Amino acid sequence: MPMRQDCKFFESRTYANGETVRKCDLDLAPEAPWRCPDDCKGYQRRLADVNWQHGTLITPATPDEPPGLDERGDEIAALLDEAEDIINAAGPRIMAEVDAEAARTSKPGVTGAISRIFRRKRKDT
Repeated sequence: MPMRQDCKFFESRTYANGETVRKCDLDLAPEAPWRCPDDCKGYQRRLADVNWQHGTLITPATPDEPPGLDERGDEIAALLDEAEDIINAAGPRIMAEVDAEAARTSKPGVTGAISRIFRRKRKDT
């Protein structure tokens, strides 16, 4: 079954570069952006959109299914899940690095606040 655009958990977003994301907010469509499961337990018909701002464009057409989706759908879904896991694992690690860098460069108290205000910029060598 194609993605159900009338489901309250369907989301489509088009970015400035023209790329479009079509997904299930509950992550119940392993073959997104092409298909929803026929017997999806999360499907709820969208009844109303309260306080949403709708653009003037309509949802872009569903992209063409990759060849072999019927025969290798499970493999494709597993690959997409693996890629999602890699991205999700990177977030906390990156935040830990940013927090560690901030802790190294900041000094407590008034001295730290003053040095942050008047910090000299490095000259490129």
